[in-house]
Amino acid sequence: QVQLVESGGGLVQTGGSLRLSCAASGRTFSTYTMGWFRQAPGTEREFVAGISQRGGITDYRYYADSVKGRFTISRDNAKNTVYLQMNSLKPEDTAVYYCAATRDRLRTHWSEYTYWGQGTQVTVSS
Repeated sequence: QVQLVESGGGLVQTGGSLRLSCAASGRTFSTYTMGWFRQAPGTEREFVAGISQRGGITDYRYYADSVKGRFTISRDNAKNTVYLQMNSLKPEDTAVYYCAATRDRLRTHWSEYTYWGQGTQVTVSS
């Protein structure tokens, strides 16, 4: 089992940057595919970015079109942590951001992930 705790959210102006972190418990972190999702009020939870198991330069990463070129997902298996670097933030990026883990391959639907953090709020002001 994996427990996930997100941090790093906050209030930022349009064009600003934030880095989210997700710390995982357990000794098998490197075997999990990790994803970041977000949910704005009244909307379905949507995929933001994902990274395959085991880290390293050959990681497979995948991004939603809406964040491609602005967000970067990375992981540090030695620290049991996955990151989401968010640059050039827009008001439409405002949401609660969640990290999630699955033993499966990288997937983009929230139902494919088994473990979830509690979420961290990101608010981008115009």
